[in-house]
Amino acid sequence: MIQIVLKGDPISTQHLYGHWAMGKRVIRHLTPKGIKLKEDYAWQAKSQYQGKPLEGPLEVSLKLYFKDKRVRDWDNWHKASMDSLSGIIWVDDTQIKKATVEMGYDKAARIEVIVKEI
Repeated sequence: MIQIVLKGDPISTQHLYGHWAMGKRVIRHLTPKGIKLKEDYAWQAKSQYQGKPLEGPLEVSLKLYFKDKRVRDWDNWHKASMDSLSGIIWVDDTQIKKATVEMGYDKAARIEVIVKEI
Protein backbone atom coordinates (compact mmCIF):
# COMPACT_ATOMS: atom_id res chain seq x y z
CA MET A 1 0.00 0.00 0.00
CA ILE A 2 1.22 3.49 -0.88
CA GLN A 3 -0.05 6.64 0.84
CA ILE A 4 0.74 10.16 -0.33
CA VAL A 5 -0.69 13.60 0.36
CA LEU A 6 -0.87 16.26 -2.34
CA LYS A 7 -1.04 19.64 -0.63
CA GLY A 8 -3.01 22.54 -1.99
CA ASP A 9 -6.58 23.30 -2.96
CA PRO A 10 -7.88 20.73 -5.48
CA ILE A 11 -8.65 22.52 -8.75
CA SER A 12 -11.49 21.54 -11.08
CA THR A 13 -10.60 20.01 -14.45
CA GLN A 14 -12.65 22.77 -16.08
CA HIS A 15 -10.11 25.32 -14.80
CA LEU A 16 -7.09 23.38 -16.03
CA TYR A 17 -7.92 22.93 -19.70
CA GLY A 18 -8.55 25.36 -22.51
CA HIS A 19 -9.88 24.85 -26.02
CA TRP A 20 -8.61 25.98 -29.40
CA ALA A 21 -10.89 25.98 -32.39
CA MET A 22 -9.21 24.90 -35.60
CA GLY A 23 -11.91 25.05 -38.22
CA LYS A 24 -14.50 22.45 -37.26
CA ARG A 25 -12.07 20.75 -34.91
CA VAL A 26 -11.70 21.75 -31.24
CA ILE A 27 -8.41 20.91 -29.54
CA ARG A 28 -8.32 20.59 -25.78
CA HIS A 29 -5.05 21.62 -24.13
CA LEU A 30 -3.67 21.99 -20.64
CA THR A 31 -3.39 25.63 -19.57
CA PRO A 32 -0.22 27.04 -17.93
CA LYS A 33 -2.06 26.81 -14.60
CA GLY A 34 -2.81 23.14 -15.30
CA ILE A 35 0.79 22.40 -16.29
CA LYS A 36 2.07 24.04 -13.10
CA LEU A 37 -0.38 22.10 -10.91
CA LYS A 38 0.50 18.73 -12.49
CA GLU A 39 4.22 19.46 -12.10
CA ASP A 40 3.69 20.45 -8.46
CA TYR A 41 1.72 17.26 -7.74
CA ALA A 42 4.44 15.18 -9.46
CA TRP A 43 7.20 16.74 -7.31
CA GLN A 44 5.17 16.19 -4.15
CA ALA A 45 4.61 12.55 -5.09
CA LYS A 46 8.30 12.00 -5.92
CA SER A 47 9.30 13.41 -2.54
CA GLN A 48 7.00 10.93 -0.77
CA TYR A 49 7.54 7.80 -2.90
CA GLN A 50 10.88 6.70 -4.29
CA GLY A 51 9.93 3.15 -5.38
CA LYS A 52 9.36 1.87 -8.89
CA PRO A 53 6.00 2.55 -10.53
CA LEU A 54 3.49 -0.23 -9.88
CA GLU A 55 2.67 -2.31 -12.96
CA GLY A 56 -0.46 -4.35 -12.19
CA PRO A 57 -4.14 -3.53 -11.58
CA LEU A 58 -4.75 -1.01 -8.81
CA GLU A 59 -7.35 0.24 -6.37
CA VAL A 60 -7.20 3.94 -5.47
CA SER A 61 -8.91 5.78 -2.63
CA LEU A 62 -9.01 9.57 -2.76
CA LYS A 63 -9.99 11.97 -0.01
CA LEU A 64 -10.37 15.52 -1.28
CA TYR A 65 -10.28 18.23 1.39
CA PHE A 66 -11.47 21.73 0.52
CA LYS A 67 -11.19 24.91 2.58
CA ASP A 68 -14.83 25.92 2.11
CA LYS A 69 -18.20 24.20 1.76
CA ARG A 70 -19.17 25.31 -1.73
CA VAL A 71 -21.11 22.68 -3.67
CA ARG A 72 -18.84 20.69 -5.99
CA ASP A 73 -19.25 17.73 -8.35
CA TRP A 74 -17.19 14.77 -7.16
CA ASP A 75 -15.82 13.93 -10.61
CA ASN A 76 -14.16 17.24 -11.57
CA TRP A 77 -11.33 17.23 -9.04
CA HIS A 78 -9.09 14.25 -9.52
CA LYS A 79 -7.99 14.14 -13.17
CA ALA A 80 -4.91 16.32 -12.73
CA SER A 81 -3.77 14.48 -9.62
CA MET A 82 -4.22 11.05 -11.19
CA ASP A 83 -2.49 12.06 -14.43
CA SER A 84 0.42 13.57 -12.48
CA LEU A 85 1.07 10.27 -10.67
CA SER A 86 1.61 8.33 -13.91
CA GLY A 87 5.22 7.22 -14.16
CA ILE A 88 5.72 7.81 -10.42
CA ILE A 89 3.21 5.70 -8.47
CA TRP A 90 1.98 3.63 -11.43
CA VAL A 91 3.01 3.23 -15.04
CA ASP A 92 -0.30 4.61 -16.37
CA ASP A 93 -3.61 5.52 -14.75
CA THR A 94 -5.36 2.97 -16.99
CA GLN A 95 -4.20 0.45 -14.37
CA ILE A 96 -6.78 1.81 -11.92
CA LYS A 97 -9.61 -0.71 -11.86
CA LYS A 98 -11.39 0.47 -8.70
CA ALA A 99 -11.59 3.97 -7.26
CA THR A 100 -13.40 5.63 -4.39
CA VAL A 101 -13.65 9.37 -3.83
CA GLU A 102 -14.59 11.12 -0.61
CA MET A 103 -14.92 14.85 -0.12
CA GLY A 104 -14.42 16.75 3.11
CA TYR A 105 -13.51 20.13 4.53
CA ASP A 106 -10.45 21.23 6.48
CA LYS A 107 -8.27 24.32 6.93
CA ALA A 108 -5.48 22.47 5.12
CA ALA A 109 -6.71 21.76 1.58
CA ARG A 110 -5.24 18.57 0.15
CA ILE A 111 -5.76 15.29 -1.68
CA GLU A 112 -4.97 12.13 0.25
CA VAL A 113 -4.20 9.18 -2.04
CA ILE A 114 -4.05 5.53 -1.02
CA VAL A 115 -3.00 3.01 -3.68
CA LYS A 116 -3.29 -0.77 -3.33
CA GLU A 117 -2.36 -3.51 -5.75
CA ILE A 118 -5.26 -5.86 -6.55
